[in-house]
Amino acid sequence: MNRLRWVGEGDIWDLDMSTPATLEGIARAVPDDPLPLGLSRGTRLSRPKQVDFFHRFMTSPLIPSFSPIRPNTGYGGSGGFSLQRVLTLPFSNNWLVSLLGQFDVQRFVSEIEKTKTFGRGSSSTVASRLNTIGKHLKDKSLYALGFCSEFLLSPDDTLLLSYDTYKCDLEKNPRAKAIFNHEFPLHNLTAEAAWPGLFVDKHGEYWDVPLSMAIDLASLPAESGPSYHFCLHHNSGAPKKLNSDTMEVPPPSLLTGLSLKSAVSYRTNMDLWRGTTPKLETCKPYDVFLSSPHVAVSGIIGSVMTAAFGENSIRSKSENDSEGVGGFSLHFPSVNSGFMADALGRASLTAQYGNFQKTFFDLTRFHARLDYPHGLRFLTGATSVAQDLLNSRQPSLEAFQKICPEVLVSLQQQIVGPFSFKVESGIQIDLKNGANPVTVDKTVFAIEYALQVLLSAKAVAWYSPKQKEFMVELRFFET
Repeated sequence: MNRLRWVGEGDIWDLDMSTPATLEGIARAVPDDPLPLGLSRGTRLSRPKQVDFFHRFMTSPLIPSFSPIRPNTGYGGSGGFSLQRVLTLPFSNNWLVSLLGQFDVQRFVSEIEKTKTFGRGSSSTVASRLNTIGKHLKDKSLYALGFCSEFLLSPDDTLLLSYDTYKCDLEKNPRAKAIFNHEFPLHNLTAEAAWPGLFVDKHGEYWDVPLSMAIDLASLPAESGPSYHFCLHHNSGAPKKLNSDTMEVPPPSLLTGLSLKSAVSYRTNMDLWRGTTPKLETCKPYDVFLSSPHVAVSGIIGSVMTAAFGENSIRSKSENDSEGVGGFSLHFPSVNSGFMADALGRASLTAQYGNFQKTFFDLTRFHARLDYPHGLRFLTGATSVAQDLLNSRQPSLEAFQKICPEVLVSLQQQIVGPFSFKVESGIQIDLKNGANPVTVDKTVFAIEYALQVLLSAKAVAWYSPKQKEFMVELRFFET
């Protein structure tokens, strides 16, 4: 699982998660108060198109992925090491149909090993072994198929329809999705319906909502200035964990109901230093967005308001209050609705050395980010600490905890040519845990291959030790 950041350092709303848990390869964050918003952010390259690109231009006939082995129940597959292959059929310039196939290699090998164990002691020939392998290759439970149809309705309108089935049974465990996107001059409008909708919570657990629908209007990302989002989101049905029949309490925001979310933010950037060394004229940078050495800081402030109607509204009253998060909230039990508002902020530092042009060690990049997703909580904590210091009192541990940010750091280093290594990790601060107040969380390791001919695109192979997930994907305009 990895957070996708598109264009520059990304906006504060960047919440889509890559995951090999399903054929689609993406999950939305569980909406929270105030963040994550749980929004879509316009069009992105679909998984079939990514795999097709690897086939055509990177001589990769099979694309590997790995996800933890889960019980063979519910929606989705069983996990393990898998290989993907896609067949694309361009019916016209405006219509593309693709069939994405996935083969569960790990389970196939496991079944072969079981056959060897049960047949131990008996004579076996090459013919019988081939017959056993062929028999297992016919096992439908080893395969998953994804059908995807993409329409370019106009230069500004696209429609994507997808239908994924697991164990090659059209009547069991299907996943379907429809996405319509319209590009305004300064905004993106996205309408999405998924059954079931896949969400991931802050603990890395995946949840399926039987029916999830959303309409999202978002301003285009900018290096500085204001931006805003408006989302209308509806869930229907009882959520449950992916590939699990056990009954567990789901995140309240995934319960049946309608929510309206409005968010606005203002971003500003400032260069502390920018290199003036001329670039090599004999070759282009491997990535144009990584071709300028610099040290820069940026800051974002904003606010989010949520109105919820239905079973999901109870979270606006109690979910965060139990943690002392604060925020302004109202709940109206008589009409089963609620309202919540809060502020948020972010500060980040980026330092880069090198132009990413030379063959060796011409790129070293460090990025640190401090997130304050609960602005009112931070304000009350900072006020309490300031008052205690002015009155010569020892500030309480709870007040210090309220002003502690969520920290994310990443380091990228060129290895050779277009290849670079990147590690990204979150840092959790819990002052109440005296033995270990600082912990490293959600670390992701990645090898990136810059596609120089596309100016700013890369093939990324990443692994998450916490999620035990591995994936190869294609990304554009990301740093």
